[in-house]
Amino acid sequence: MLRLMLLRHAKSDWSSSGMQDTARPLSGRGEAAARLMGGYMSSHALIPERVLCSPARRTRETWAGIAAQWPAEAEIVFEERLYAATPQAVLSIVRAQDDATRTLLVIGHNPGLQETAELLIAAGDVELRERLREKFPTAALAVIDFAVKKWSRIHDRSGRLDRYVIPRSIAAATNWRATGSG
Repeated sequence: MLRLMLLRHAKSDWSSSGMQDTARPLSGRGEAAARLMGGYMSSHALIPERVLCSPARRTRETWAGIAAQWPAEAEIVFEERLYAATPQAVLSIVRAQDDATRTLLVIGHNPGLQETAELLIAAGDVELRERLREKFPTAALAVIDFAVKKWSRIHDRSGRLDRYVIPRSIAAATNWRATGSG
């Protein structure tokens, strides 16, 4: 089995007009969301063996925020082709990965990541699939499992959505557990 995790970068800061898109940093809210998602991933054993990350500043900062919450380092590759990538480009990059890597995290941008997830998912919780289709907000994470042993064998509609998580749902679950109410 192979596991692909698609993570959209956290919320970026738009306060500086005229800044190059690739140079935009995370906002304070984005930094907090990256740390929250990193903690969630760590506590749910969602630590990848390899990370492919767009070179944009906001994706690098998202990576730093999540990785700081992990118990061990993962191999990181900053992949130029992930910036503004189409689903076909994302799939081409994923399919070229070494088959020794069983769990892969891609940190990138929308609409490419959401469209990639939609293209790959054929099964999984119907409600979660619908929520993913409706919106893939900043710091959203889609975890997709494939019943193959080679990345090159991944194709359209071949994955099962294991989970779809957004920072708001983690925060809500944490608050619910802390207060003991729903």
